[in-house]
Amino acid sequence: MSSTPSSSVLEARKALAARLVALRKDARLTGDELSARCGWHPAKTSRIQSGKAQPSEDDLRAWCTACGAQDQADDLIAAARAVETMYTEWRRMERGGLRAAQESVADLYHRTNLFRVYASRVLPGMVQTPEYTEAVLRSIQRARVEVDDVTDAVEARLERQRMLFSGRHRFGLLIEEWVLRAAVCDPETMAAQLGHLLAVASSPFVSIGVIPTGPGRPHLPVEDFYLFDEAEVAVELTSGYLRITQPGEITDYVRTFTDLAAMAVHGAEARQLITAAIATLG
Repeated sequence: MSSTPSSSVLEARKALAARLVALRKDARLTGDELSARCGWHPAKTSRIQSGKAQPSEDDLRAWCTACGAQDQADDLIAAARAVETMYTEWRRMERGGLRAAQESVADLYHRTNLFRVYASRVLPGMVQTPEYTEAVLRSIQRARVEVDDVTDAVEARLERQRMLFSGRHRFGLLIEEWVLRAAVCDPETMAAQLGHLLAVASSPFVSIGVIPTGPGRPHLPVEDFYLFDEAEVAVELTSGYLRITQPGEITDYVRTFTDLAAMAVHGAEARQLITAAIATLG
């Protein structure tokens, strides 16, 4: 399973385009007639109707006016804005620094009851120690962010952690075994991080599963993702941050999480793998 910004955004554009086509047909207008009323070239209408072009808010208002459906303009504009916010490049999200990126999801985290996370690169942010978080964010800052506000970004993540572990939220975390051994920080920091992970695993609100590495591990290439209840999925891609809100796509991620959970070990077996990773650090 793999999502790309192009495929997900295109599907959302097509859904919006289908609504616009239906609106035109209900008004008994051809594409050329609608184009004439809107004052633009028919090729623009064709691109919008195929989902290849994203209409501006002015385009949507003109379309609704041409179809005599001005009352639907606000709803269509809201739908178009949702498409625009589906995918954000990291460089755009982080151009003002890393703290803003951390704070941008605070409301979403606050209103989520059940978090389900799949991690294949680094440990989930909600169970990171301050030192591990600093190492991860520092590597990101050096690679792609000009503003150095790593200290503030770490504090923003810690503020979110305090909110999350208030007892009002539940967590299902699936972690690839190799993440327990990934050299994202020095051995001392990693040992402390894994010790913290063991402590978190004892919480009644947290379920931690570790997917063992080995020849018996089924090949299921999946990008890191966060499931917020069944309302939204956040996918961390190499190039940016993808928000998925389409029910059908969310269902795909729920199913994938279930499949990954079946590959994982939990409880004492998961703790043994974490402990073994600590032992390799000396």
